[in-house]
This record gives sequence, structure tokens and C-alpha cells, in this order.
Amino acid sequence: MTTHTTLRTPTWSVYAFWIALSEMVGIAAALATQDAMETYGTTMATPPLSPPAIVFPIAWSVLYALMGIGAARIWIRPPSPERTQALVLFAVQLAMNFAWTFAFFAFEAYGFAFFWLVGLWAVVVAMAAAFRKVDAAAAAMQIPYVAWLAFAAYLNAGVWYLN
Repeated sequence: MTTHTTLRTPTWSVYAFWIALSEMVGIAAALATQDAMETYGTTMATPPLSPPAIVFPIAWSVLYALMGIGAARIWIRPPSPERTQALVLFAVQLAMNFAWTFAFFAFEAYGFAFFWLVGLWAVVVAMAAAFRKVDAAAAAMQIPYVAWLAFAAYLNAGVWYLN
């Protein structure tokens, strides 16, 4: 069995694919819950420090791009069990992220969404740790995501408490 120790040659298409994949998950969730998001924005009591609505699509666009760039950096690394684990965790967190949008906005299950978000945060921390074993820069790119999820948990808990 031959072991490859060199990186695959990264091309713009590898990065474009992973960024597009990440962004499409966010776009799909937003489109599917658009009406519920609009209702939330006009009828729900929100906690202090809640940013204006325009902040969310901007923040999430940046975060999804960073997720995608990080995943691309992992993808171009030589195959290994660590690389596989990192990409599996990437897929799990992306699915959990997608599902949270429905729990919170469409179903208004704020308590469930909060605990789901705590689980998502834990998976993202595990993903960043797995990324670090493969590519430190890819892991560092997940720090804003981890921080944003902590802030989102505060907002989610506040909405749950106030509503």
C-alpha cells in the first residue's frame, strides 16, 4: 500500500465546492424558514444585546465561508483517519446547524433548540480539534464559529426565557 505524504494540489474549484456546500446549507435553511424568521423578527421578545436582523445573514455568510475554507483545507490533505474524522464531524455539524434553524424558527421549540445548539457547539469544538490534527489554519478559522454559537446560545436561551 502506498502512502501519500504530499498535499493534493489545491485549486480554486476545491475551495469553491466546499464554500458553496456550506453556504447552500445556510441558504436552504433560511429559504425554508423565511416566513417563520420574519414572524420571529416582528413578534418575539429578545434578550439584551440582540443585534439588528441584518447582522445575522452577514455573520452567517462569513461563518459558512470560513467553514467551507476550513473543510477545503482538510480535504486537500493526504487521506488519513484524522482527515476522515474531521470531515465526518464537518458533515455532522452542518446537518445539526441546518436542523437547528427548523427547531428554533419553524417549530418555535426554543428549549429544545437551546439544548440542540449546546450539542452543536460541542460538535463544532470537536470538529475544530479534529481539524487542528490535520491543519492548524483550518482549525483557527472555526474560532469565530465557536464564539458565534456561544452568543447564539445566549440569544436562544433569552428568547426561550422571555417567550
